[in-house]
Amino acid sequence: MGSAVVLASVFAIFIPALMLPGPDFIAVVRSSMTRGTAAGLMTTLGVSTCLGLYATLSMAGLSAVLMEYQWLAVAVRVAGGCYLIYLGLRLVLARPAPVSLEAADRPQHGNPLLFGFLVTSTNPKAIVLFTSVFATAVTDSTPLWLMALMVGLVFATSLLWYTIVSLFMSSAPVIRRFRNAQHWIERAAGVCFVAIGGRILADARNPVTP
Repeated sequence: MGSAVVLASVFAIFIPALMLPGPDFIAVVRSSMTRGTAAGLMTTLGVSTCLGLYATLSMAGLSAVLMEYQWLAVAVRVAGGCYLIYLGLRLVLARPAPVSLEAADRPQHGNPLLFGFLVTSTNPKAIVLFTSVFATAVTDSTPLWLMALMVGLVFATSLLWYTIVSLFMSSAPVIRRFRNAQHWIERAAGVCFVAIGGRILADARNPVTP
């Protein structure tokens, strides 16, 4: 299988999956609209870094370990689900605080890069997705440079997509339009995190499937 065919087969699956709304998308939108462009871009970097790490670990065979030791897979999912629920409850219960265009770009408590990284790392199915994608194209004969290129492209495409999302959602017209809904945006994000976390906990004992 040629290198171009390998790349096409991998990213024909990864890119649509990347663009589907999920915890990563919610995290970037939340940071961008409530904390400004800089925070949104830092969250984007955190998300992209974690996705690149997942791609690397998938190639290294970590997902095979999770498949072999189901108790470890359950522990990972339970920890991830609990974190998302905790984060969601904090957002839902937060007190309303008006955010101006100037205040949105000021430094605030909490590291947005770490926030993005942790939100992405709480989705245990991500590493299974990468494994299922790479398993269709990567073999023992696949050169190291091609695998490194795929990891780099995973990082680059996710960084590009979420940068576009962040710049749009943190733009002045969008913030002005939704300025009075900042608290409800936080609550909506919190509800989504709680729902996703609850679903992960409910499915924790089930075998992980792509």
